[in-house]
Amino acid sequence: MDFKSAVLGKYNARIYKNRKDHILEVKEGLVQKIDANTRAVPGLMTNRGCCYAGCKGVVVGPLKDTCVITHGPIGCGFYSWGTRRNKARPDADGNNFIQYCFSTDMQEPDIVFGGEKKLKKAIDEVMAIFKPKRIMICSTCPVGLIGDDIHAVASQAEKDYGITCVAFSCEGYKGVSQSAGHHIANNGLMKKIIGTDDGGLLGPRSINLLGEYNIGGDGWETERLLKKIGYHVVAVFTGDGSAADIARSHRADLNLVQCHRSINYVAEMMKTAFGVNWLKVNFIGLSSIAKSLRDMATFFGDPEIIERTEAVIDEEVKAVTPEMAAYKSRLQGKTAAIFVGGSRSHHYQDLLRDFGVKTVLAGYEFGHRDDYEGREVIPDIKEDADSKNIENLTVSPDRRYRAFLSPERYLELKEAIGLEEYAGLIRAMADGGWVVDDLNHFETEEMIRLLKPDLFFSGIKDKFVAQKAGVVCRQLHSYDYSGPYAGYRGAANFGRDLTMGLYAPAWRLVTPPWREVESA
Repeated sequence: MDFKSAVLGKYNARIYKNRKDHILEVKEGLVQKIDANTRAVPGLMTNRGCCYAGCKGVVVGPLKDTCVITHGPIGCGFYSWGTRRNKARPDADGNNFIQYCFSTDMQEPDIVFGGEKKLKKAIDEVMAIFKPKRIMICSTCPVGLIGDDIHAVASQAEKDYGITCVAFSCEGYKGVSQSAGHHIANNGLMKKIIGTDDGGLLGPRSINLLGEYNIGGDGWETERLLKKIGYHVVAVFTGDGSAADIARSHRADLNLVQCHRSINYVAEMMKTAFGVNWLKVNFIGLSSIAKSLRDMATFFGDPEIIERTEAVIDEEVKAVTPEMAAYKSRLQGKTAAIFVGGSRSHHYQDLLRDFGVKTVLAGYEFGHRDDYEGREVIPDIKEDADSKNIENLTVSPDRRYRAFLSPERYLELKEAIGLEEYAGLIRAMADGGWVVDDLNHFETEEMIRLLKPDLFFSGIKDKFVAQKAGVVCRQLHSYDYSGPYAGYRGAANFGRDLTMGLYAPAWRLVTPPWREVESA
């Protein structure tokens, strides 16, 4: 019995109908469709986060020059401080606000009588203590239910203090997962931040790095590579990023999209409004890094940069080859399952291949069909009622629109390097692998029992499910206090951590539950 049959056979008819199209076995050469971005089944222990988590916890939270206030009960402040390891160095003014937790701490009287006055007071306190140039407000579930007008409060703060104040109506119940929060955050950045600063000089070959959140220092390692070759990084969205840099990001020559799901809206809107082309990249895994760097060099078409790119790739590979080989000798032939968000379920398969590890199952917490099947399916995706709750921001060409490429060159690059395309997860999977959308607690246990992966990659919510089954689990949302894993040096770090985890003697002391049942 295969994995799908074994899992679905335990469900009743209603849940079977809901889940059957969220699980597929990859068949090489076939065009396959999967259900995604639909409401989770009530009662199943999904690992998804909420809309607020996607907006505050992922996209706007890492901005170091911005005070981000959570308007809601303090419990929602879990995503306000200390959860994702978004590292940041102080900006030019010495500010680094991500080390603080800003919350209005709504109590029962605020829920009954309204919390706008408390939000206004919180803004006054933030301005008195920290004097930021920008404040962002992220609302949680009770705010939407009682009707606090956070946008009016934000507008008043701008008048009172002469700052930029952006409100995000990202109540947790909106949409079906944190993906809705990404979309709302992208819309807010486009409306209020991007394109608001035309000053300053940009260097040649200027780029933005989108969907890089600097977990464990990933962004720093990626920037090191890019600058070493000769690129000018204008802004990072949003790891170690600042709203001040994002304000002038519209002037860059190219957007690099690392995490497709969380930031593709901004990439598309900047293309329409300002003419900034975007390229899907992956700086996780040696072959992927090399391909991304070569695609960038091809985009700019500068012989000097093309030559420099090859020199840097050669130098970086040689530096980590002995260490990579040592780890590969101990990891070769192992199997892995990956269930995370963003593009990581896709990206990390490339890095695992570098160590001879085969991915037997992969999936997303909050992916859409295009994350699995590729961007060409977007016109065929039917929006459900939940998705329609999120504004699709319509933009038009700005007066500062600038086409970096001629129409002929654009078509040439689209064919050569997949400019503004994303092939999706399914194409990255080996024949016979399993793809599961919105993997839940029960399915995780069954998957481990049936597929018996040697390694499991996920987040904190399901980490211990795997470990209790005697399987090594590495968090790809926070790296378990390690990292970076991006870039060439990061690849070696990743191999080191996998080897230490896999060969730790502790796993000999763990007896998976099914072994006890089978031996009874």
